[in-house]
Amino acid sequence: MSHESAPPTPEQAAFLLAHRVGHLATVDAQGRPHNVPVCFALLGGHLYIAVDEKPKRVTPERLRRVRNVQANPAVCLVVDDYDEDWSRLAWLQVRGRATLVEDPAERTAALAALRARYPQYRAMALEGRPLLRITPQRWVDWRAAPGS
Repeated sequence: MSHESAPPTPEQAAFLLAHRVGHLATVDAQGRPHNVPVCFALLGGHLYIAVDEKPKRVTPERLRRVRNVQANPAVCLVVDDYDEDWSRLAWLQVRGRATLVEDPAERTAALAALRARYPQYRAMALEGRPLLRITPQRWVDWRAAPGS
């Protein structure tokens, strides 16, 4: 896995891993945005997102996020804290490039990391389904109250 990546700060990595769901933004070949909630794992400086077995309207390979990454690899994953007390607001963006993972060893390691993080994946046959790798190029974070 020698894909060049920008590393997060320890605080950014901790914030990311404290969240169970992110929102993945992709863009199609015509520039139309698409945003979907996703589960993710951080492994070796990369983020991995599996297409799971929850019901879908189309086959996994035809999902808009998969087609968009094939047409335009630029992506942004966001995790955030919302609170009615706006002094507690915070978010993290991971801007990078995504690709479908084909390498068997990389797929095995990434799926193991996803299954360790999400027990629901342990009962799912993910091996034959699309797996996305995000190679971060930039980490951007914000807090309403610095140091909180």
